[in-house]
Amino acid sequence: MNQPILQVRGLCKHYKGVKAVNGIDMTLMPGDIYGFLGQNGAGKTTAIRMMMGLIQPTAGTVELLGERIGKGRNAVLRKVGSVIEYPGFYPNLTAIQNLDIHRKMMGVRGQEAVEDALHTTGLWEARNRRAADFSLGMKQRLGIARAILHSPEMLILDEPTNGLDPMGIKEIRLLIQELAQKRKITILVSSHILSEVEQLATKVGIIHRGVMLEESTMDALKERNRHYISLQVDQQEKSRELLVSEMGIRDCRLDENGWLRVYDDGLVPGEMNRLLVKEGILVNSLSAMKDSLEDYFVRLVEGGAARA
Repeated sequence: MNQPILQVRGLCKHYKGVKAVNGIDMTLMPGDIYGFLGQNGAGKTTAIRMMMGLIQPTAGTVELLGERIGKGRNAVLRKVGSVIEYPGFYPNLTAIQNLDIHRKMMGVRGQEAVEDALHTTGLWEARNRRAADFSLGMKQRLGIARAILHSPEMLILDEPTNGLDPMGIKEIRLLIQELAQKRKITILVSSHILSEVEQLATKVGIIHRGVMLEESTMDALKERNRHYISLQVDQQEKSRELLVSEMGIRDCRLDENGWLRVYDDGLVPGEMNRLLVKEGILVNSLSAMKDSLEDYFVRLVEGGAARA
């Protein structure tokens, strides 16, 4: 039976009464791409810094590859690569020079590790350019190149697509997938970009105000997401009132695009269409749909905020 790569239990960090992280549990198994989801300020970076031994928790435990992370030196952390917050480099040195310095500091033998990391991250052609001349996306990839120099078993990436344009986001996504599939690296990705995590993660943990609201495989989460009927009509409010009063629908709302979403088990779209047309409402579109991860996240966070 596989043992967890990372296991977090009851992890807390309190600052003068502020509960930045409040009793979270997480489990990463070998091969996971774990999407650690939360709004900015939810506690993701604080939790990651505790996992890496950079700050001490107020309470709780972190086990990496079966070894508990505590005060002082933790040799097992050498099996982890990370890019936490913004990756910094010597700006006047080239990409290859920056990586070579890190290679020597990590005790990695052979220049081949640097060359391999640059090829893997798509930066080989830019190896002799100064880090100062790199775009934000290239700097993020250089940060990942540095993080994989020592062939880690696990990689932690804190908001790796923050501030990137769509092309840069896609490049980072494809790189993460390649590292997981070809190098068999278990990866934790913290992010607030839900659409990106939905394309990437095999498992998801959702944190809000320092509390883990849910941890689930992506497949299980998709199975639980609710089905709904999406309606584009010319009289939204009248349509909503009719569906509630005539069909007994309890959950009918407008989405951000001005379409009606109707959540109710056992709905028959044809009956809805017939009712609305009979009342003189123009139905431009009627489709059976399923919630996205973003929909699920918003609903879960709103519930978590209500309980707080």
